[in-house]
Amino acid sequence: MEIKMKATRDGFGEGLVELGQKRDDIVVLSADLTESTRAAWFKEKFPERFFSMGVSEQDMMGTAAGLALSGKVAFACTFGAFAAGRAWDQVRVSLAYMRTNVKIVGTHGGISVGEDGPTHQANEELALMRILPNMTVIIPCDAVEAKKATIASASYAGPVYLRLGRSGVPVITKEEDVFQIGKSNLLKDGRDVTIIACGVEVYEALLAHEALKKENISARVINLHTIKPIDKDPIIKAAKETGAIVTAEEHTVVGGMGSAVAEVVIQNHPVPMEFVGVKDRFGESGDPKELFKLFGLTSEDIVKAVKKVISRK
Repeated sequence: MEIKMKATRDGFGEGLVELGQKRDDIVVLSADLTESTRAAWFKEKFPERFFSMGVSEQDMMGTAAGLALSGKVAFACTFGAFAAGRAWDQVRVSLAYMRTNVKIVGTHGGISVGEDGPTHQANEELALMRILPNMTVIIPCDAVEAKKATIASASYAGPVYLRLGRSGVPVITKEEDVFQIGKSNLLKDGRDVTIIACGVEVYEALLAHEALKKENISARVINLHTIKPIDKDPIIKAAKETGAIVTAEEHTVVGGMGSAVAEVVIQNHPVPMEFVGVKDRFGESGDPKELFKLFGLTSEDIVKAVKKVISRK
């Protein structure tokens, strides 16, 4: 069966238009990346509620905060590398500290940005965002989930960071699947090990599940689309029932989703863990598929991590 490929940024663009049709309090800001972030789709439909801020990410965050304080729900869109890096001080003070109702949309996350190279590959922004008090952090696994996350975030109080990708990724969820901010989704049950993944790595985790099944290894797979607030109970349950955990993310292993899971595990039911992700280094320019192999983010790498963590049980 052919797998449909679609970028998570496209799901966001669709969700934004749907929100604009239903709610007149939705406003969108873009830092000179209107087409790339898919904010252009909203601009075409609702030009009077769209604000082009130019190459001025810091100003965009401040303006978004002002609009939110006036009663609007503001979506501020740019590349994740700029939203979390260049504008971090404004995000920290004007959004997180003030608890303003701004939804930061960081597209082009991870090394799947490809040829744009390390300056544009946001491999650190989940760590930067999750350490901020009052900040919610969401990483959809596909375009369908990205649309749901966009719509849900508009009604979720306070600042939200929504991490999206540039490249097309397999659509693995369905319209009828339940999406709730702060609640993970169990995709596959298993008894020997648990694979907890987010973003595009959820698909890789499912591939690993099938490969492991052929070797009589039963792997549980959890889609942890919300890093903060983190869904603790399924993680603790997985630690107790399977006794080993592998995390997989398209992000640095320093301070990212794996670190968030480890914090839950170590405080509640310590078990062996392995971390699949970018190993404390900057990205490189190249074809996304080749980069995934180079950086160890494929299903084969997850399988290796599973076998290693099981040997430590």
